[in-house]
Amino acid sequence: MHHDDSWGPLPPRPAFSLLIRFVLTVLLLPLWWALIVVIFLGFIAFGLVAEILTVIPGFEKGFLGLIDKFGDSVKVWPAWCVTLPELRHEGDAAFYRARVDKRIAFWTAKELAAQKAKKAPPPGPHDIPVREYRGVGAGYVVEAARARDWELSHDRHSDPLRVVRLRRLPVTG
Repeated sequence: MHHDDSWGPLPPRPAFSLLIRFVLTVLLLPLWWALIVVIFLGFIAFGLVAEILTVIPGFEKGFLGLIDKFGDSVKVWPAWCVTLPELRHEGDAAFYRARVDKRIAFWTAKELAAQKAKKAPPPGPHDIPVREYRGVGAGYVVEAARARDWELSHDRHSDPLRVVRLRRLPVTG
């Protein structure tokens, strides 16, 4: 399927390095989340005060664009953090296989529920970050997704070392 090594499993990280990153995650992640909340509340406060400035052409569009950029660039789970399951299961392919399968099954269930209710499906593409598949590789994500009628997104390209972006194949009939 993919001949590039980046689509295969990533090598296990050293245990000491993971332990250090886990300790830093426990210490710094709550501060990271608090900072995100403070910045978001700052946007809201500024937005309330800046309601007067909406008479300036383009101000509202620019402010909303700034909030969108902030939301797109700030991650709730940054790449530097290591969770306890990741620490315990580093290199365990079965663990990562189960994570990928669970994520794809969840999205498939949401898509099928929307079809059954004759509603619009959840917006995509759906991203699977590397923390979900590092032990099995991005190639496994694509194989598991294809088995459930998903494919790689054509709108936003995947980077197998960071994220795999999937979209549901259109329903025929």
